[in-house]
Amino acid sequence: MATHTAERAVGDKPTAPEWYATDRELLPPVLRPYKENCKYLLSAEVSAKAGLGTARCEFAIPESCYIDDTGHLNAVEVNICYNQMMYYLVAKSVQEGLMPGFASWTMEDYWRHQLPDILIARFGSNFRRPINPRSFSGEMTFLSLTRRTPGGGDPMLLAETSYRYWDADGGRCDGEATLAFVGVA
Repeated sequence: MATHTAERAVGDKPTAPEWYATDRELLPPVLRPYKENCKYLLSAEVSAKAGLGTARCEFAIPESCYIDDTGHLNAVEVNICYNQMMYYLVAKSVQEGLMPGFASWTMEDYWRHQLPDILIARFGSNFRRPINPRSFSGEMTFLSLTRRTPGGGDPMLLAETSYRYWDADGGRCDGEATLAFVGVA
């Protein structure tokens, strides 16, 4: 059973979205497609507001999986970390029914779609100050999630997202990405 917390105001009326703590049973299978030295996501809290999900995450990159140490978070690792937090956010959203766009999905559907059908159509990054890759935080949010049928073809989900990373020393990076969920008839 998932653990979660919620903030409540006087009269038990919700004041903030419910946050689901890191699901230690869900995280390993979400990261299963990654090589062992490329599993950077340590924890993720997930919430949804108005049917759109957000993940707040902690990361550590002890050693880059592809290049000598640059001393800072680089563009490739920004993308890898984005993928890991996005995969976890979608999986947890399916599991908890947090985003209506995935309401018809089961966890089996998620596992089937994870690699072949979730595509990054556009990815942009803005590096503001270098981030220490050994310990940093990240957040991503679905800004929109719409069903489309381009040119009378197969239906797909299109998602606009934003993300940001930061560390304890003021390092920061942010950006936006467009996702296409294909084969989701």
